[in-house]
Amino acid sequence: MLTTMAATGLALSMITAGVSAPADAPPSGPVTVGVVTVNGSGCPAGTTAVDVSSDNTAFTVTYSNYLAQTGPQSAPTDIRKNCQLALKVHVPQGFTFAIAEADYRGFADLASGATGMEQANYYFQGTAPTARVPHKFSGPFENDWETVDATDVASLVFAPCGIDRLLNVNTELRVAAGSSDPSSTSFMTMDSTDGSVHTTYHFAWKQC
Repeated sequence: MLTTMAATGLALSMITAGVSAPADAPPSGPVTVGVVTVNGSGCPAGTTAVDVSSDNTAFTVTYSNYLAQTGPQSAPTDIRKNCQLALKVHVPQGFTFAIAEADYRGFADLASGATGMEQANYYFQGTAPTARVPHKFSGPFENDWETVDATDVASLVFAPCGIDRLLNVNTELRVAAGSSDPSSTSFMTMDSTDGSVHTTYHFAWKQC
């Protein structure tokens, strides 16, 4: 699967919620993000797409079939779903970038006693992965959910200048029945009412 979507942006200051701007304004030229490989039970072929914001400060990964669940009609493997994306990010000459913040959203319906968890990390090809920080939810819960993983300014890892390195993004959903009624079904999804959820990764830019 290969999806490439480009956008030409305006040179705006990079200020991400919860993170002080440590770097330069984004480039005015086009940024492209291509999905090179997709692996995992949470992202079957044809259910993942990538887009770049018009101001080049973020890109969005859209999932349309990412669901973990437990219950009478669920298979044993349904309790955990994951997705590993290898993304090729091409930026204008003279710029490099880091991921300053990642936003994850979805919907969960957890019975009383059941639990759900979302966790994720990312890393550039040839660098160490970022820490996987678990975000846990407890039933009863029936609502949209959102988590934010912000990177401390001092910890930002920038891609090497002049080289298109792959950006690897790993996400995971888990649901456990716990002490819930055995006849109930609980689930957690990276999904929304329009059939997709936008998981956004915010760029921090630096001139080489």
